[in-house]
Amino acid sequence: PAERIKQGFQRFKQETYNQKPELFSQLATGQHPKFMVIACSDSRVCPTTILRFQPGEAFVVRNIANMVPPPEQAGYPGTSAALEYAVTALKVENILVIGHSRCGGIKALMTQKENTNKWSSFIEDWVEIGRPARAVTLAAAAQQQVEHQCTKCEKASDKNFVQTFKLKQVWSLQESVNVSLANLLAFPFIKEAVSSGTLALHGGYYNFVEGSFEYWWYGIDGKSQVSKF
Repeated sequence: PAERIKQGFQRFKQETYNQKPELFSQLATGQHPKFMVIACSDSRVCPTTILRFQPGEAFVVRNIANMVPPPEQAGYPGTSAALEYAVTALKVENILVIGHSRCGGIKALMTQKENTNKWSSFIEDWVEIGRPARAVTLAAAAQQQVEHQCTKCEKASDKNFVQTFKLKQVWSLQESVNVSLANLLAFPFIKEAVSSGTLALHGGYYNFVEGSFEYWWYGIDGKSQVSKF
């Protein structure tokens, strides 16, 4: 492990740090990222690798299943503290929540059994944040296999949910990424920034199996347009 860490840093220093002295000199005086990114801890979906963010461009939080708890769940202050710092101190202009294919956290959410002993000390309580996404997924795909349900729950841009439930607020009640986006708007300082036009919320879904990325904008009214590339 020590040798891997050494080689990794030496390569970074040679290929990046030493090649951009002006950038790192500027970063030494402070950070002014335009983006905050909330992504999964999954080792296959590093947001700085996928979206090629450079040092100083993105303030990043990673957790199980890229979830944002609502503000009233004070038992999860880590993500909430990062949000407050990013919006009120760093004045980021964009928050991007990225979901991904074959997410273990979503599988844990979708396979939870009611009224049984817990099998984990922390995971089950954490993924409960996504319970609204689970409910909508099961209502729409109750007869499907678990793998299909997980994909539905992960993939926040699935238009079949819209057609099934004919929701006016298209994305506000469904799937894991959109639950997190809706929870973001429950923070007063985020809702105020979005309403004033100084902050924009974005959703993303990275499918590393097929090598695609879906993107959508998320506003106060929940409306969204999806682009896939």
